[in-house]
Amino acid sequence: MTAPLQPDPAAQPPGHDPPGRLAYKWKVLIASVFGVFMVVLDTTVVNVAFQTMRGEFSATIADAQWIISLYVLVLGIATPLAGFAADRWGIKRSYIAGLSLFAAGSLLCGLAPSLRVLVAARALQGLGGGIALPLGSAMLFRTFPAHEQGRALGLFGIVVVFAPAIGPVLGGALVDLGLWRWIFFINVPIGIAGIHLAARFLREHRSPHDHRMDWPGLITEMIGFGAVLYAASIAEIEGWTAPTTLRWLAIGAAGLSAFVFVELRVAKEPLLDLRLFGRRTFLVSSLVGYVTIVALFGAEFLMPLYLQMMRGVAAFDAGLILLPMAITAGIATPVAGRIYDRTGPRPLLVLGFTLLAFNTWQFARLGAGTPIAWIVLLLAIRGAALGLTVQTTFVSALSIVRGPALARATSLVNAMRNVVQSIGVALLAAVLASTLSPATRQIQLEIRQTIDADAPTPGICTHPAIAAGAAASRASPGAVRAPAAGSAQALRMACSEGLAGFTRAYRLTLYASLLALLLGALLPGWPGPWGGRASNHQT
Repeated sequence: MTAPLQPDPAAQPPGHDPPGRLAYKWKVLIASVFGVFMVVLDTTVVNVAFQTMRGEFSATIADAQWIISLYVLVLGIATPLAGFAADRWGIKRSYIAGLSLFAAGSLLCGLAPSLRVLVAARALQGLGGGIALPLGSAMLFRTFPAHEQGRALGLFGIVVVFAPAIGPVLGGALVDLGLWRWIFFINVPIGIAGIHLAARFLREHRSPHDHRMDWPGLITEMIGFGAVLYAASIAEIEGWTAPTTLRWLAIGAAGLSAFVFVELRVAKEPLLDLRLFGRRTFLVSSLVGYVTIVALFGAEFLMPLYLQMMRGVAAFDAGLILLPMAITAGIATPVAGRIYDRTGPRPLLVLGFTLLAFNTWQFARLGAGTPIAWIVLLLAIRGAALGLTVQTTFVSALSIVRGPALARATSLVNAMRNVVQSIGVALLAAVLASTLSPATRQIQLEIRQTIDADAPTPGICTHPAIAAGAAASRASPGAVRAPAAGSAQALRMACSEGLAGFTRAYRLTLYASLLALLLGALLPGWPGPWGGRASNHQT
C-alpha cells in the first residue's frame, strides 16, 4: 500500500505567486522544455550526418558507429543515476549539471579534430542527457497539481515527439550546406539559455536524508545495460546470431539478472525501484509505452530507409516528408494531456493504437510506386496516434508514484525505454536485412560507389537501368541475359527483396500495436470511473 499523495514542499500553492507574475509551475515547464529539447533532438539529428562524419575522418563503419553507439550506451547507463543525483545533491543542481555536461559535450563534438575526440565528446553528451532528461519530467510532476499533470506532460511531450522528427530535416539541411559541425554547435546557445532559465526559475529540492550510492547496483547496472545496448548497436552489422552479438547479450543478461537480485534483495537504497513493476498500472503502462517508443523510432528508422534506399529521395526531402508526423503529434499531444485529466488513459490509448494499427497495416503494403502524397497522409495519421499514446503511457505509469519517489521513478521509466528503443530498432534492422540476398547487398554497395558524389542517389526501385532494361526487353525479347550486379533484372530482384523486408518489419510493429491496444484497454479511465491521478496512486 502506498502512502497518500503529499504536496511538494518545494512548490508553493498558486496563491503564493506574486500577482501579475508567471506562476511557478509555468516557469518549471519553460525551463524543462527549453533544456530537454536539445537532448531529445540529438537522438536523430546525428544519424543524417553519419556518412559525412565517417568520410571526414576516413573511418570504417565499425569505427564510425561508435559515434552513435557510445552516446546511446552512456545515455542508457547514466539515466538510472539521475534519481540518486537528485536525492543527494538536489534536483535543480543535478538538472543544471546535466544540461551543462551536454552543452559542453556538444561544443567539443563540433570542435573535434579526430574521431576519437568526437566519440569521447559524444559520451559526455550521453552522460549529461541521461541525467537531465528524466529530471525534467520529474520536476513537472512535482510542481503541477494532480488534476493538471496530464496537461503539463502533454505540453512537455511536444518536445518529446517533435524534436526527433525535426532532427532529419535540420541535420539534412546542415549536411547539404557542408555545415555538419553545426549539428553540434547549435546545441551550445540552446544549452546556455536552458541553464540560465533553470538557474533563474527553478527552486531547489533535495531529500532530507543522507542517501548513499548503491555501488553493487551501479556496477551490475553498467554491465547489464551497457552490454545489452552494445549488443543492439552491433547487431545491425554483425547480425543477431553472430558470436560477438550473442556473447554481449549473454553478458548483458547476466548483468541485468544480478542487477535485479541486488535491487530487490541486497540494496538498502536501490538505484532503481524495480518494485514499481509489481504495481499493475505501472507495469501495464510501461509495457504499452515500450511499444509506443518502438513505433515512434521505428517509423523514423524504417521510413527514411524506404524513401532513400528504395525510392531515391534525398535525405533532406525525406526529412520533409516525415515532418507532417511531427506536426500532428505536436498538435495531438497537448490535446491528449487535457483529455487525460478528464477521462484517464484508456480511451486515449484505445483510439491511438487503433489508428497506429491501421497506419502500420498500410505501411506493410508499401510498394515501389506508392504515391508520396499517400505516405505523407499516413505519416500524419501516425503522428496523431503517437501524440495520443507516447506521453499518455508515461503519465499513466507515474500516476501511482508520490512526490519524493518521482525522480527515481522517471529514471526507471526512461532507462527501460532507452533499452527497448535500442533493441527494437536493431530488431527491425535485422528483419529488414534478413530478406536481402548477397547479390542485393552488392547492388546497394555498387550504387553508392558508382554515382557522382554531388548527384542524388538513385533508388533501387527507381534506378534508370530498370526502365532502360524494360525498354530493351520490349525491343529484343530474347536479349535479356542472366542477372548481373546493376542489370535491370538484378535491380528488379533487389527491389522485390527490399520491399519484402519493409513488409516484414512493419508487420512486426503491427502485431506489437495490436498487443498494445489490448493492454491499453486494461488501464483505468472512461467508460469506467476516473478521479484523476490522486485516485490512481494505489493501483
